[in-house]
Amino acid sequence: MLHRIGAGLAVTAAALAPLAVAAQAHPAAVDALEGYFDFVDANAGTFLPEQIPAEDYPKFFVLDVREAAPFAREHISGAVNIEWRQVFAQRARLPRDRTILVYCNTSALAGQVAMALRIDGFENVRLLFGGFNEWKARGGLEAHARATRGR
Repeated sequence: MLHRIGAGLAVTAAALAPLAVAAQAHPAAVDALEGYFDFVDANAGTFLPEQIPAEDYPKFFVLDVREAAPFAREHISGAVNIEWRQVFAQRARLPRDRTILVYCNTSALAGQVAMALRIDGFENVRLLFGGFNEWKARGGLEAHARATRGR
């Protein structure tokens, strides 16, 4: 068991080594990453489904970064679909004057998109915590109403 863990760590370290060399070769990239992680409040970049009243969704530019097939099956009403691999290349389509609420199924890929966009200067990007799956599980558009009912 320990042998497998050690081997896994060695493989991971070997895979990440070129990235470390590349980052050292590009000080601007390192500066951008340091700036990204220099948050006053790390949670300022995320919203829980319960924090968004249904009537507020149209105020956001809702960005679904899943592939086209899951988006076609169901998505948050009004969302625009740009697959996560394409978002950075198509960032000119994104507004800078409106909050961009980005999601995928779980928020893993959307988190990568949010990070890349923030490094590029999009300070208006927010991540839907837990992604589409969590959004649905918590009530979708009604998550806020459910959470505040009885208060």
